[in-house]
Amino acid sequence: MYMQIQNKVRCWHIHRLLLGLIVLTLTQCKKETVTQEGGFDASKPVLITDFYPKEGGVGNNLIIYGENFGNDPTKIIVTIGGKVAKVIGIKNNSLYCTIPEKAYDGDIHIAIIDQQNKEVASAMSKETFSYNRKLLVSTFLGKYYQVSTDFQEKEGPFNDCGAFKGIMWLSFDPKNKNHLYFTADGNSSRLIDFENEYVSYFRTGFGRTSIISWKADGDQDMVVADNHASDTKYGNYIFSRNSNFLQKEAIPVYARGVQGTMVHPNGELYYSRYRAGDVRRYDFESKEDKLVFANPYSGIAVRMVIHPSGDYAYLIENEKHFIMRTDYDREKKTFKTPYTICGGAGISGYADGIGTSARLHNPVQGVFVKNLEYDAAGGDQYDFYFCDSNNHAIRILTPQGRVGTFAGRGNNGTSGYADGDLRTEARFNKPQAIAYDDERECFYIGDTNNYLIRKIAREE
Repeated sequence: MYMQIQNKVRCWHIHRLLLGLIVLTLTQCKKETVTQEGGFDASKPVLITDFYPKEGGVGNNLIIYGENFGNDPTKIIVTIGGKVAKVIGIKNNSLYCTIPEKAYDGDIHIAIIDQQNKEVASAMSKETFSYNRKLLVSTFLGKYYQVSTDFQEKEGPFNDCGAFKGIMWLSFDPKNKNHLYFTADGNSSRLIDFENEYVSYFRTGFGRTSIISWKADGDQDMVVADNHASDTKYGNYIFSRNSNFLQKEAIPVYARGVQGTMVHPNGELYYSRYRAGDVRRYDFESKEDKLVFANPYSGIAVRMVIHPSGDYAYLIENEKHFIMRTDYDREKKTFKTPYTICGGAGISGYADGIGTSARLHNPVQGVFVKNLEYDAAGGDQYDFYFCDSNNHAIRILTPQGRVGTFAGRGNNGTSGYADGDLRTEARFNKPQAIAYDDERECFYIGDTNNYLIRKIAREE
């Protein structure tokens, strides 16, 4: 998916750069529009002779060539596919504008208006513009509060469900893709019901609910981690599907500070412990619990995400700003000692790059998404998308270890709240949770400090 997106993006980056340079040369200091000498001549027709580029998406620049456009951009209305485009300026019979959202039909129309805003002349292009539906960030659920203390929490339908504090981990029910759960540490966990378009509380009874994972057997019961601070309390519980996840049974192993869990397709459970600084393995059949490996650091949260094949897993070292990989030994049915795959241990920052040259800042949850463009090359078919919380971005890690920025950091590159183009406009505020909906082909993002669930999908 990422390669398909990026191939088009690279091509349009070149076009946009060229167009941007043209526009910059036309723009005068402290002026938002470009004008030329010689106004509209009512005795002559308005003509559209050509336009460039021939295809693109929302936010891309477009040059329309023709005659008799006039010299006043405020008296020109450009529509593309019936949607009004922003006119940037005019120069030498060339009109500069930006592509509006949802300009699907692609017909280009120019109207000249008079002082009373009445249309006095118009022109239509013979050729249509090919509109590419772009991936955009939108607000899916929750109410945005400019003043965080105005926050209101409640159950309710999608259009009136309040806001969500402390979003930490998103997880789809593997047997019901209409049910998406999220945990929120010491705040309220929720169930998002797509079928009934309703958000309700999911009550675990824990003081701090950290991670939701799922057993690999037939029932695929829910496994929920209790992130408490006691050495004499159980850390993981099974919520049975037969009880509609209302009844729970403890996994009889004391575990303090569980902030990461995952279940291998073979069935065994792996969990990380915050203070102990280790990863342990629990066998549901034999009830055996044992150390898998020590983490390089203690006192840090380690989130864990297993590859769909079960061949390896990523360990996301939150406070140390890097990601490790641990490979699975199928003969011994356990994971091996991990090694760094990207980021610098203990070095926060922001930089795209390969392996340890990349810089992260408090990465949290990630999700594997199949990339169809990898089919021909063979090998690993999945990219890994993850929330880079303090960089306010969604990053992507390819199978080759290259880290890129998928969404966020729009405008000035800091935290904020804005929908729109993945990179130039969208902004998040410490996103921590992410899930991919392979049926609807979109991402859901827990935008933690905005108290919202955001969505990344193609224009509808």
